[in-house]
Amino acid sequence: MKKAFFINGGAGRVLCSIPALEYYKEHTDPDVVIVVEAWQELFLSTSLRKNVYTGNGGDLFNLLKDREIVSPEPYRLNAYYNQRVNLIQAFDMLINGVDDTVEGKPINLDLGKADQIYGYNLVNQVKQQMKKEKMIVFQPFGSGAKMEGNFIYDTSGRSFELKDIFRTVEELSKDYAIILMTQIHIPSDQPMGAAIPDNASLSQWMGIVNAADYFLGCDSMGQHYAHALGKPATVVIGSTFPENISYPGNKDFTIIDNAKQTRTYQPFRITGDPVSERDNEDNMILTDENFEIMIKSVKNKLGTGTKNSIFGSNLSKDENQPFKNKTGGKA
Repeated sequence: MKKAFFINGGAGRVLCSIPALEYYKEHTDPDVVIVVEAWQELFLSTSLRKNVYTGNGGDLFNLLKDREIVSPEPYRLNAYYNQRVNLIQAFDMLINGVDDTVEGKPINLDLGKADQIYGYNLVNQVKQQMKKEKMIVFQPFGSGAKMEGNFIYDTSGRSFELKDIFRTVEELSKDYAIILMTQIHIPSDQPMGAAIPDNASLSQWMGIVNAADYFLGCDSMGQHYAHALGKPATVVIGSTFPENISYPGNKDFTIIDNAKQTRTYQPFRITGDPVSERDNEDNMILTDENFEIMIKSVKNKLGTGTKNSIFGSNLSKDENQPFKNKTGGKA
């Protein structure tokens, strides 16, 4: 019997389901039905865009009634909660029946022209305003971050602390332009030294990361974009495990495991565990040593000198062309 897959969860998790679904479409069923409960726009940049439906279509049930409905859940997979596979591999096991020794398939993104141009123009505008040659996209918050009054906190232990956000921007803005990937207003008595785009969509953020020189962030959406688009990145991990949610095998990634010695596994979507959540909530408070390692990892990749002026005519032909890196991905 043919299958229909229901995909839910956060944007990063949904993006990580795409390689397995593309493989299933190519090798098993070109008419596979995919029902997404959120983040449908992520599929517009993939070969699955004609196979995707939301749960609100009146005729959807007619497509489903002769299919087996499958809701793949990586967090309930033994190989996942024992840190043998990441999200991409877990979806591949659940959807295509591979075993846990199969390497992760690439995330192939086909960015639309409008999103490429949006990212290219925004990145170059901010570079010129900040008089810097290179651009970093910095995503400080995961999906668990909340704002109450002037306080921003994340009890899941996946987001940067405000103190560390301020000192990171202060240090890196000396050499680089910075765009903050966030919709949360960061309270500050003085200018942040970073640009914050208003209401950029998920696909526009693809364009921004695609046009940037580097990505810095936490366990959230942006690192998956950087991996898919072949961008160098530094990813700081707190309460989650790099083996599950990031890409230790990506040679362009520097992963700083800030809580390697202190975290306990939080069994998301299996059982509630308020004890482990409480124990892990401070896992993203950076030690001074890890802060220095993080800053050095960025500077070692990007350098701090200026080779070509972005204000004259020294841009290469490639740098003037926004239509590049339309597809990407690393195993």
